[in-house]
Amino acid sequence: MPTLTFVLPDGTRRTLEGKAGLSVMEVAMAEDLPGIIAECGGNAMCATCHVYAGATDRLPPVSEVEDEMLDSTAAPRTPASRLSCQVQIADNWDGMTFDVPETQL
Repeated sequence: MPTLTFVLPDGTRRTLEGKAGLSVMEVAMAEDLPGIIAECGGNAMCATCHVYAGATDRLPPVSEVEDEMLDSTAAPRTPASRLSCQVQIADNWDGMTFDVPETQL
């Protein structure tokens, strides 16, 4: 199983085991990771699961729906911005990092 490292706003690093096919949000929520709120439950309707991906070249492209929601994130959007509910984990992601923004609301 690939491991994902989340960097919290205070610099704390949490490494979690992921499973291919699950979303990054599902892994974060299952481990009560602070900073991932996911108000809509993973339906790309709230942007409260915003993260900054460390290796965007390994991720699938941003969908049109995700792109629209990324325009409404509380933290600034960057080229590394993704909604963690829309990013499905792949087997070759071992060591991927995701920075959690300071705010989601």
